[in-house]
Amino acid sequence: MSRLGDLIRTERIRQKLTPKQVARKCGVSESYLLAVEAGTRIIADDQARRILKTIGLKQQNEAEFTLDDIAATVDLVQVQPKMAAAAAKKPERKEAELVASVEEGVAGSVWLDALQSVLKRVPVMNAVMKPVSYKLVPVENGRIEGANPDKVFYYLAPDDSMRGFRIHRGDIVLTVPAQSPVDGAIMLLNYKEHRYLRKIKVLDDRNVLLQSYDREYEAETAAISDVGFLSRCVQVTFELQ
Repeated sequence: MSRLGDLIRTERIRQKLTPKQVARKCGVSESYLLAVEAGTRIIADDQARRILKTIGLKQQNEAEFTLDDIAATVDLVQVQPKMAAAAAKKPERKEAELVASVEEGVAGSVWLDALQSVLKRVPVMNAVMKPVSYKLVPVENGRIEGANPDKVFYYLAPDDSMRGFRIHRGDIVLTVPAQSPVDGAIMLLNYKEHRYLRKIKVLDDRNVLLQSYDREYEAETAAISDVGFLSRCVQVTFELQ
């Protein structure tokens, strides 16, 4: 149970209020409130304040919670769709503007800054390297997958040229910076004025094999000097239909 959930449950019981009574006053379901009390539900801080106020605790503030408690009071599930909607509405807007629009959506959040040390809004880039949405990714020891969080991004697979390597069109691939070929890795690269996802086989100190696999396996030998290596793919995410 989280400190927030424990606080709500303890005060509710002290005032002899049932979960149904508190939930009704707060405009949420009983199961939702019970999940909050159990610490298994992530909620927005404004809603946490509303619940605390409803049960009579008006002075509780963020200083009394640990960083883990803070993270457990912000609805990360709600933040991501707002980012995606902002990006889709005006895809040419700069990242700072998109972030600002999301912060407005999490109205009055006093804990958002604290979360930036444990979470990073990572852009999902399309084939022309424009952000189409964002995903929140955990930051561990100031790094994401060992890389500078500001240099990490997701790439939206534009086609099925890598489906033989389990990356299908519409999947998003988390990438970290890599400016030289990594043998056996799937990498994002520029080649012949196009951007590709390709599996790399280092042949020697001058040449690599660029591998793809749609309906058939294909490979092309290329001079390392002719390839612009952008990043290494470390994770792929897909949605279940």
